[in-house]
Amino acid sequence: MSNPLIQKWDEPFGLPPFERVLAEHFTPAFEQAMAAHRVEIHRIANASAAPTFENTIAALDRSGRLLTRTEQLFFNLTASETSPELQVVERDIAPQLAAHENAILVDEKLFARIDELHVARAASSLNTEQLRLLERVHLDSVLAGARLSRESKARLSWIVERLAQLQTSFSQNVLADEADGCLWLEREEDLKGLPAELRAATRTAAEERGRPQAWAVTLSRSLVVPFLTYSERRHLRQQAFNAWTRRGENDGAHDNRPIAREILALRAEQARLNGYASFADYALVDRMAGKPAAVAELLAKVWEPAKAKAAEELDALRAVAVASGEPADIAPWDWRFYAERVRKSRYDIDDAMVKPYFSLDRMVTAAFDCAQRLFGIEFVRRPDIAAYHPDVRVYEVRRGEYPIGVFLHDNFARPTKRGGAWMSSYRSQSRIDGDVLPIVVNNNNFAKGSPTLLSLDDVRTLFHEFGHGLHGLLSQVTYERLSGTRVLRDFVELPSQLFEHWALEPEVLKKHALHVDTGAPIPDDLIKRLQHARRFNQGFETVEYTACALVDMALHARSGEEVDIIQFERDELARLGMPREMVLRHRLPHFSHLFSSSSYAAGYYVYLWAEVLDADGYDAFVEAGDPFDPAVAGRLLKYVYSSGNTIEPSAAYRAFRGRDAEVEPLLVQRGLIEEMEAD
Repeated sequence: MSNPLIQKWDEPFGLPPFERVLAEHFTPAFEQAMAAHRVEIHRIANASAAPTFENTIAALDRSGRLLTRTEQLFFNLTASETSPELQVVERDIAPQLAAHENAILVDEKLFARIDELHVARAASSLNTEQLRLLERVHLDSVLAGARLSRESKARLSWIVERLAQLQTSFSQNVLADEADGCLWLEREEDLKGLPAELRAATRTAAEERGRPQAWAVTLSRSLVVPFLTYSERRHLRQQAFNAWTRRGENDGAHDNRPIAREILALRAEQARLNGYASFADYALVDRMAGKPAAVAELLAKVWEPAKAKAAEELDALRAVAVASGEPADIAPWDWRFYAERVRKSRYDIDDAMVKPYFSLDRMVTAAFDCAQRLFGIEFVRRPDIAAYHPDVRVYEVRRGEYPIGVFLHDNFARPTKRGGAWMSSYRSQSRIDGDVLPIVVNNNNFAKGSPTLLSLDDVRTLFHEFGHGLHGLLSQVTYERLSGTRVLRDFVELPSQLFEHWALEPEVLKKHALHVDTGAPIPDDLIKRLQHARRFNQGFETVEYTACALVDMALHARSGEEVDIIQFERDELARLGMPREMVLRHRLPHFSHLFSSSSYAAGYYVYLWAEVLDADGYDAFVEAGDPFDPAVAGRLLKYVYSSGNTIEPSAAYRAFRGRDAEVEPLLVQRGLIEEMEAD
């Protein structure tokens, strides 16, 4: 009973007791929570009464709350504030949790009750949300192999456990390379071209690593990308680029190549055991796309136009290089450097000009203000509530005088935090046993400054993750299984990508983009130039992303033979005609979307799928003539942000937009076709 994970949490809003939790508490807490969950499942599966929605499906949704609470705290900590001790527990517990969940999904007696209800669903009196939950629970079990023989189930159970081990190792290896990898700058001349803010950030990074007289370019995107953009030392750009793109590909303890190879083989076997030709076919059963052919059709509409646009951009880069007396042979570590010069000359914009208007605090306020104007909610800072790290800010989220959730904002990079940006939950919203308020966290990896100034890409990232956060916070459903972001993977990016649009709305910028020193609002002329530059370098951005989606689909469409992921990547990019001046946004040895879990495996395309929806969806506000139009915002809240997975995604979009999405707004948004062509 001395274990705080097992006790009642008395912190405000039921937040975890962060300050009292130690790594050693998790293993006994997981053991107790899994045992308690098994008792609950046994009771449901072996009930003497005939199956009903309430005694089977709703009971399942209620079960395992102690385990869920412990899991959410644990995996949030291992992502945001890990330690060697937590990583040891993670390697041990991940396969146990996977086995525990799989055993429930394929339990014969439990599935028999679920299946009986599913067969009779058309004649039942279930409401829309109950019917949706029944269908989701049934599909979960079917895809886990509930209908297979005992021998196949046993093999699948082993595969699930082994995949959990491998995916944990993959993730920890990427984190280790990012934490350990660093380009050290020793001399003033090594800093040539770097703006003052970037110099300060690299100095801070060096101080954190015990070398206060040097400068450090870590492998965090928030440092390495600006370095590649501004450094005039080409050989140093090459060193930084190579270290960054070779994460997970180095010989030794953190080599992800054999891990990825085994993951792919096991996924292919998992698909075959379930009756599918490939893992791509298996995974897409539970996606809006449905089949690989639908994904291929979307990617084909983008790939060739993106390459053509990138070729135009490359010509402009070469012209700038030649005019500067530099080689016309653009290497991958040169693209961002020369693109920034082109942007400066073409639009008279650079980050040094823009960043002073984009302080982190003001952009957070801007995101909060947009949420208030669209959805009527308020974010109230709670400095009296401690989180898991001093950098994390805690907010009470209110509608009027009533709290609707808690929001944690964790914005800065550190060695104990994985790279990238993401949203997660410490608790999901539900109403099955009274109102349970969500606890949502946004993680970014910005380089800390005094103050912290953001690039335009950083601002988009901030708004993107906040869109995910709103999806969790605004959820208004009964059952936890359908709550918040627990929607189909190609729909989950819609609320996040859609919210990015407000980051560049002139009305928002004039109010919140105030100069960090003078307080003056961003000039109208600069806003216009930012608007004109929105499609700049979109060929590069689209090729870099779409190539990842194409390689992902090709990799998971294989039947399962052993694969050398480096050779596969090289061969597939050659087949696709990938420009040699570019690489994948995420190379396979560190492609965490694919290999740290199965969530985005055969699913990296979902960002583009959702962009079709977000580009078309934002046009509803454009057509209304107001980016905060109350009627459009009301439909958006009802059918997208608050409905969770209670409505089939295509139907939810149609209810919001009044029709199916069209692809042309996406192509226009990325500058791949002109607006007049789209008309």
